[in-house]
Amino acid sequence: MQAMVLERPGEPLKLVERADPRPGDAEVRVRVTACGVCRTDLHVVDGELPNPKLPIVPGHEIVGTIDLVGKRVDSLAAGMRVGIPWLGHTCGHCRYCREGRENLCDHPLFTGYTRDGGFATHTVADARYVFRLPESGEDVATAPMLCAGLIGWRSLRIAGEGKKIGLYGFGAAAHIIAQVARWQGREVYAFTRPGDVAVQAFARKLGASWAGSSEEKPPEPLDSAVI
Repeated sequence: MQAMVLERPGEPLKLVERADPRPGDAEVRVRVTACGVCRTDLHVVDGELPNPKLPIVPGHEIVGTIDLVGKRVDSLAAGMRVGIPWLGHTCGHCRYCREGRENLCDHPLFTGYTRDGGFATHTVADARYVFRLPESGEDVATAPMLCAGLIGWRSLRIAGEGKKIGLYGFGAAAHIIAQVARWQGREVYAFTRPGDVAVQAFARKLGASWAGSSEEKPPEPLDSAVI
């Protein structure tokens, strides 16, 4: 397999040849067809997140096809189109895992940070954290849903059912969720860096009722906001 590897923070990734990885009993191997670049990947590469596993293959917005399955995996099969997100493994034993709040696990592993990710032709993933995807949709367009889409959708659900929703920061997650909120019939108010007229125009193009600076007050009271 080929992989783009970070050997030391702050240095360019290196293209290397590696032996094809083999999945463990509870893992699957995925042939990567697309992997987005998240801001968190840049934090890893720039050394802004502590204690990465080095050398590391970054990338956690992964779309691909399973081509090898561990012998204890019965929920997934070779040939399935799947996605792999940021959260790559949890212990299953701490109180957070027992309560169904695995995102707070005391002993997690993260794709592209503490276990190898998707900037490669193949990657191995914990089968519990592999999502089966529909066959429709382009791989490149689907990849950001594995992070920006997931965190945006979770935040939108937590924000409740209010009709007027503010989105503070209009990047990868917000531009996806703005479209979802508009489809749901909500009014979207987009807040950007002061003076970022290009992003404000982009927000209005995606259906925002108003777009302005994060230092401004919205023209109407909001029912909820996502920061």
